[in-house]
Amino acid sequence: MTVNLPTNLLRSFVAIVDAGSMLGAAEQVYLTQSALSLQIKRLEDMVQQPLFAREGRRLVITAQGELLLDYARRVLALHDEALAAVNSGQFEGPVRVGMVQDFAETLLGGVLSRFGELHPDAQLYARVAGTAELVAMIDRGMLDLAIGYAAADDPDAISIAPTVWYGSADHARRDIVPLAVLDRPCRFREAATSALDAAGRPWRIAFETPNISTLRAAVEAGLGLTCRTRLLFPEGTPLESNALPSLPDVACVVRRQSDLGRPAAKLAQLAAEVVGAI
Repeated sequence: MTVNLPTNLLRSFVAIVDAGSMLGAAEQVYLTQSALSLQIKRLEDMVQQPLFAREGRRLVITAQGELLLDYARRVLALHDEALAAVNSGQFEGPVRVGMVQDFAETLLGGVLSRFGELHPDAQLYARVAGTAELVAMIDRGMLDLAIGYAAADDPDAISIAPTVWYGSADHARRDIVPLAVLDRPCRFREAATSALDAAGRPWRIAFETPNISTLRAAVEAGLGLTCRTRLLFPEGTPLESNALPSLPDVACVVRRQSDLGRPAAKLAQLAAEVVGAI
């Protein structure tokens, strides 16, 4: 099977080499360091070679990375040249995009920034909300595209992500499992409670919030268990416990209007590339 290397992964790889560090590269590609680290791991998995090695606290490119670097620069140069030639002067707004908090905080800020840099005449409107609300806005014609979560068998799935438990192992052994959750409606909240119910494990809501950053802080503070994809804790270790039931996979989806104009269609394409690389 042919492996297609996404340009956003190659761009992040080149940025790390040029900047000399994850921190410097993160500022260039408008991603968090944790999201950038996930991208490089994904690229290494695709080429099946290590691209960087650590020497103390320094990140050093490997021989395999040096080989890929030259090709990556040529691919990106040709990509940007083609994009500029085909779409010059055709991007004007407004483009209305919605996204769940997971993508807003870790990945899609880079997509929006990249889109704005390439097409400075475009006007963007961004809405951050739950998937159900975003889909309703798509149906009412209030958004051009939306990035969120759905069932693993959804026809609009761009990629499939495992749902895993996070939190203290001590909570998993309690008679009544304490949960940290987002406000309803929330796919992951329902997945957690349904899985515990099916396993006959009593549970209680120990912490509830509408904000995903607050949820992450609560779990890290030991206030309860939660379930999510690795996007919420990109550098964290999922909780593995026989006391907890397994959870269903979720689909990362990009929903869009059927008659998008050129700017919105291009943004949908960029978003799908990023989501597909997760």
